[in-house]
Amino acid sequence: MAPTFKILSAAAIITLAAACAKHDNHQSNFQKRQVLTPGGRDEKDWAYPESYDWGSINSNYSLCQMGTQQAPIPLALDQGLSQRHRPDFVGFPSNVTGNFYNWGYGPAYTIAHEDGRFNTLPSMTFDNKTVYLRGWHIHAPADHTVGGVRSRAELHYVMVDSAGHEAAVLALRLDPGQTPSPFFSELPKPLLGFNETDQIMNQTLNPRLPLEAVDFFSEFWTYQGSLTSPPCTEGIRWFLARTILFISHEQMQALLLVSQFSARAEQQVWLHQINA
Repeated sequence: MAPTFKILSAAAIITLAAACAKHDNHQSNFQKRQVLTPGGRDEKDWAYPESYDWGSINSNYSLCQMGTQQAPIPLALDQGLSQRHRPDFVGFPSNVTGNFYNWGYGPAYTIAHEDGRFNTLPSMTFDNKTVYLRGWHIHAPADHTVGGVRSRAELHYVMVDSAGHEAAVLALRLDPGQTPSPFFSELPKPLLGFNETDQIMNQTLNPRLPLEAVDFFSEFWTYQGSLTSPPCTEGIRWFLARTILFISHEQMQALLLVSQFSARAEQQVWLHQINA
């Protein structure tokens, strides 16, 4: 939906992090106007094509170089699929409100919530732990390969704990197919480009649609990993759906048009405990 007007005051500017979308540009549920807001993004000192050497750029990124559970890693069908850590999506509603933006590499969305109240967000459980959907963003091409094959893009649902710390990521590979994706049909048109810093606020969508398309992660790989951008924080439970989420050729073209290369170099498997 087209925005109604622009907020031009400095107080309205919301700064977006240039790292893998941090989804901290939320807006209170009590603000209901649909507006387009100047966003702005911090300057970054790293880039995806040089991801092998992030640890040499900044001492704060040392984990990117020496971590034992860095993501992404290559996966394969002959590794089998997980029989443990199965996610349960009973706390996922079919309607949320939030802000669309481009995180500098592709489309992204943050769900509206009150400051500090993450337990009001859509929730899933695994291993008797509850985590909350703070937002999603897209990488192009996909971060993960399966059997050496890389999809054209990858959708990441970023899950946080009750304190707002990243705790898990639901990853869905995206490839072109014959039928439009209902989820991608809900995204604003045209999509915001990678060089645009505006946000489209108070937009609703159904976060269950991608989950339905992959049978709610009935088959998946899982491992202990990290964020895929500096500072490469570890302790993140990764879930990668075996089923690919197919979108139409036109939807894929529109997605790639507003994206920049954002696939981190695959990391060597170490202490990742794949499917364990």
